[in-house]
Amino acid sequence: MLSWREGLFVLSMALLQPAMATVGAVALPEQAESVPADEYPFYDVAVDAKFLTSQTRLIILERMTTTRLHPDQPFAPTVAWFTEQAWFDGRLPQDLIQDFVAKNQHPSRLDARFAFGVRYRFVSGEGVPETEAAFSVMPVAWSVQDLEGKLDTIDRLAFSRVGRTLRGDQALLYVANHRRDGTGAGFLL
Repeated sequence: MLSWREGLFVLSMALLQPAMATVGAVALPEQAESVPADEYPFYDVAVDAKFLTSQTRLIILERMTTTRLHPDQPFAPTVAWFTEQAWFDGRLPQDLIQDFVAKNQHPSRLDARFAFGVRYRFVSGEGVPETEAAFSVMPVAWSVQDLEGKLDTIDRLAFSRVGRTLRGDQALLYVANHRRDGTGAGFLL
């Protein structure tokens, strides 16, 4: 038999528990997942193959991955939409498309794990620079502020998540190069 104090305690906890669960659910914002480390080598290859020159000293990167393959596309890709586009002459394996689409439904957070050989900096949203700047494999000996305006800068790259086949023998990645003047390009690699 419970004493009246123990009974009161049990009753008050039972009454407060739904309220505490609701407060907890509201108070904790959902964090975006980080991109897994095994996807960064694909980003490195794409940057090296399509963007780097011997003059490149800084790359500006979007912090969050993109979920759209075109700036005017209002939705994340679907398997049906992706198949309709018939990219690569429609020869992409279905499991590759499915993995790519599944991974690109929500943005993921990129971390300082790149290894393409030049300095890079993250920006968020409309280009707000983040305090984190990183070196990639070979750190440069001068600061960005010392050479402001003299750097060959790639501004700005946005990556998708990397889709892969079940066997892991093929991968698919989208890289967008948004420029301040409204030009740019997107590459499905």
